[in-house]
Amino acid sequence: QVRMVESGGGLVQDGGSLRLSCVFSGRTFSDYTVGWFRQAPSKEREFVAAIRRYSATETYADSVKGRFTISRSYALNTVYLQMNSLKPEDTAVYYCAAHTTSTFYYDSKRYDYWGQGTQVTVSS
Repeated sequence: QVRMVESGGGLVQDGGSLRLSCVFSGRTFSDYTVGWFRQAPSKEREFVAAIRRYSATETYADSVKGRFTISRSYALNTVYLQMNSLKPEDTAVYYCAAHTTSTFYYDSKRYDYWGQGTQVTVSS
């Protein structure tokens, strides 16, 4: 069974940086496309970024493009989300998720496996 565990969240000031990690286990990591989503209080879960299986090509939500970078380490079975120039509106619980196709999905319902989430709070 796939297991995904996020870490790296915390409290940071406006303009600061954080790096989130998502450790994948239970199946062959390279077979999975992995995405990051976030959910703020009273809001729907929204797509942040994704990295494709095998080719490791990336896609981003417009709201984070140029500030966030997604990457993956096949040696460590880990996906990272480097978040720079953070803003208060980036405050949310961040989740990693995975599916076994090479398609970029922006709808959370298309993802099969999820982590438990890590809180990111950006203070103004």
